[in-house]
Amino acid sequence: MPCVDLNADLGEGFGIWRLGDDTALLDVITSANVACGFHAGDPSTMRRICAEAAERGVVIGAQVGYRDLAGFGRRRIDYTFEELRDDVLYQIAALDGFCRVAGTRVRYVKPHGALYNTAAVDKRQAAAIVAAIVDYDRSLPVLCLPGSVLAQLAVGAGLRAVAEGFADRGYLPDGRLVPRSMPNALILDPDAAVQQAVRMAVRGEVVAVDGTAVPTPVESICVHGDTPDAVTLARRVRAALVDAGHEPRPFV
Repeated sequence: MPCVDLNADLGEGFGIWRLGDDTALLDVITSANVACGFHAGDPSTMRRICAEAAERGVVIGAQVGYRDLAGFGRRRIDYTFEELRDDVLYQIAALDGFCRVAGTRVRYVKPHGALYNTAAVDKRQAAAIVAAIVDYDRSLPVLCLPGSVLAQLAVGAGLRAVAEGFADRGYLPDGRLVPRSMPNALILDPDAAVQQAVRMAVRGEVVAVDGTAVPTPVESICVHGDTPDAVTLARRVRAALVDAGHEPRPFV
């Protein structure tokens, strides 16, 4: 049976505040993008998520972001190459420490929010992410948009770029995500999100906001943990993928 990874962003609360139902999502997904304390998350949350993921055999990835708790990492920040490289390296290493305590390790890296979108088109920020991964562990894959600048630079540096699609996000005709500041950035209709996930897995394409079909071959599909009723949506996406003949399975 063909397989596809199902991932979600976890650990995005802070202190006593929790965002989404991480524990329930861990029973559905195959890979967990865990916030590393810069855009969200804190040490105790990181430790808890790593332990719960390890117990369930869910693969853990470092979800690295801008140093922007107040903006949830969704505001672009212009860094120097060296500063961003070191911030990303710091986050990977921090999460990996909690993974090791839980008997596992960080298995991949995924940028978050504005860093994800910026690195898709900006060579300097993409190169900084790649440099951090190469410095820490060049065996770590990068989860990113197919055909993005980050994907190209990662492959050029000898890293594995894993193509990611989004069940609950709108797409532009050029294959980029619709900015959250624009209409149709989020797919709030669960049926439409499920259909989009299956179409990406089975046909390797997505329908953009202008109605055009955009080639989007993916190895992993994301359901955002802060999407309304994310757990139910993730369960529906998983069931639909299985019905379509694509078994959810980690890409690493």
